[in-house]
Amino acid sequence: MEPLEGETRFHDLGLHSSILHAIADLKFNYCTPVQAKLLPHTLEGKDATAKAQTGTGKSASFIITILAAFLKTPQKNNNGTPRALILAPTRELVHQIEKDFKALAKFTRFKILGVYGGTGYQEQQTALKSSPVDVIVATPGRLMDFMDKKLIHTSKVEIIVIDEADRMLDMGFIPDVRRIILTTPHKSKRQTLFFSATLTPEVLRLAQTWTTDNAVQIEIDPEQTAADSVHQIVYITTESDKFKHVYNLITSENLTRVILFVNRKDTAKYLASKFERYNQKCSVLSGDIPQDKRFKVLENFKAGRINLLVATDVAARGLHIENISHVINYDLPNEPDHYIHRIGRTGRAGASGTSISFADESSSFFIPEIEKVLGYKIACEYPSEALEKDLPEPRKKFLPKPKPAGRKPFKRGPKP
Repeated sequence: MEPLEGETRFHDLGLHSSILHAIADLKFNYCTPVQAKLLPHTLEGKDATAKAQTGTGKSASFIITILAAFLKTPQKNNNGTPRALILAPTRELVHQIEKDFKALAKFTRFKILGVYGGTGYQEQQTALKSSPVDVIVATPGRLMDFMDKKLIHTSKVEIIVIDEADRMLDMGFIPDVRRIILTTPHKSKRQTLFFSATLTPEVLRLAQTWTTDNAVQIEIDPEQTAADSVHQIVYITTESDKFKHVYNLITSENLTRVILFVNRKDTAKYLASKFERYNQKCSVLSGDIPQDKRFKVLENFKAGRINLLVATDVAARGLHIENISHVINYDLPNEPDHYIHRIGRTGRAGASGTSISFADESSSFFIPEIEKVLGYKIACEYPSEALEKDLPEPRKKFLPKPKPAGRKPFKRGPKP
């Protein structure tokens, strides 16, 4: 790969040939901004705190760091005694990290095991007992369950990764994470990599508690994460016409893999029921969907058995689904950073994508704050004639329309 001004090549980082071979097979040419800023430090064994959303390449940065460290100092480990521990808030993110690790480690002998709740208890338990694993990626609850049963021992962990720390804080996992970290070697005797989409004062306090004083801290600006390959459009609409406009957009352009974002769980259920009434195969992904069912929904979406996923912001992070052509914001998010997370589900890994938002009487007030986060203006236009067509005759009954939530003020915390 030829050198390019302003770009960092993996080839220039002194990586082992087995890692470079896997990187080449994945067609990774140059480091993403987060990789270029982090890897020179983490490959030297330094702790790091990074503000970065999903889709920035952060998972590859900590996986490469782990692989490089293991290849530099190979050693045997016993069953249930991992050399590295990765903590993540959801089963979906655990599954994705496990998949990414296997792709980057395919020319090595290092093994990873995903440990998560909701399903697979016996299989995970058998895997822990049958052979040593070098890396465990886990949700906190299931990990603690296996630790209590003496199936996982963390006293010899050399590298610990805490991914999506802000989301774990929101979901109430931090007490469990504290208990887990206390069982690992002191921070001066391990490497700690801490990732979060936001660095609020509370998140920063956690990072400072778990990393050493000389930890590297980097921030990837949101406008860097809103990929250039994502074409963004905002349609000016009304609450009464919004469903018609979205339905006509999906059908007139024959969209086949779409995530439709809403702000509330009851809105997601209502819309899914209504779309089914109009012969659109869809499913709901929200916080109250059980883990095992959520996983099946994602598998059906990835396999093309459903073409429309109606989701709350639970799906905005930690998901990597290839070939999502469109992200549609049925509701504009009332926190501008969530807009970045949502549109990051498309236009990934150099592919092109489109984000279409519908701004009605209430949500149009959120546009200026979103533009501030982006650092540029978003084009707003009125729906075309194709989007204004009358709806066809529906079928089936559907859930009653949820009550309007009203407009909430932005929750903008102090800058770190």
